Amino acid sequence: MPDFWITKTLNEMSHDEWESLCDGCAQCCLVKLEDEDSNKVYLTNIACKLLDLETCRCGDYENRLKAVPACMNLKSDLSEMVEYLPTTCAYRLLHEGKPLQSWHPLLSNSLDSVVDAGFSASEFAVSEEAIHPDQIEQHIIETLSND
Repeated sequence: MPDFWITKTLNEMSHDEWESLCDGCAQCCLVKLEDEDSNKVYLTNIACKLLDLETCRCGDYENRLKAVPACMNLKSDLSEMVEYLPTTCAYRLLHEGKPLQSWHPLLSNSLDSVVDAGFSASEFAVSEEAIHPDQIEQHIIETLSND
């Protein structure tokens, strides 16, 4: 039987299948800034306060949406948020009708493959708690949107 991500749409996936698509890169857990004048969205290397930088997993996944109002709820808002996800993200790739990256844990059978491929935020992110609010703009690493 073919793998579920090939045979099912994102909406058809079970909760466990959906969750297994997360490769653990944690790039969606990086703080984004929006310029109110231009509507441009910028990605920083600052990790959400809930992100465990060693494991690249949320420290309070079940309550993240209440604890961090800006947290991305991909299950309900994927179409609106897809452009803010890395181009390597499984949710974005499948949404766009593309295959998973060869290093994705579902294909490699290794959780370390994301780190080995150089796509883990643990390699470059800094904790939100270590950044003074006046320094946030110094941590911009990419422009995500020109809307």
